[in-house]
Amino acid sequence: MQEIMPFVSAHPVLSLAWVALLAAVIVTTFKSRFSKVKEITRGEATRLINKEDAVVVDVRTREEFRKGHISTSVNLLPADIKANNLGELSKSKALPVIVVCANGQSARASAEGLSAAGFEQVFTLKEGIAGWSGENLPLARGK
Repeated sequence: MQEIMPFVSAHPVLSLAWVALLAAVIVTTFKSRFSKVKEITRGEATRLINKEDAVVVDVRTREEFRKGHISTSVNLLPADIKANNLGELSKSKALPVIVVCANGQSARASAEGLSAAGFEQVFTLKEGIAGWSGENLPLARGK
């Protein structure tokens, strides 16, 4: 404990970076814990799709979407969600909505936008399409 202050005074940039990272982890943890948007596993997503007619929204680019997507998914860009250009998706506000991206990192912002637009049950898929295809779950091509 006595070495902390000499270390901080000798390495101020490193110490500030550590404090900033700790603060970012704490803020992110609290945001995700109290958010309406929840992250779900592939098993939970499959159950929602099969049993509760969940709508899958794929927020990847059109080219990535064509290379492989969950069979019933709708391709909608994050910019369209921000601009509230939801098209046919607007009719599905009462159904569960699963937002999918490439690796599970960028779907949260789009999911928060859908939640703010009035969708009642919004989820993100843990590890995105990479995790889905990693477990050899089916992907549709084209469209």
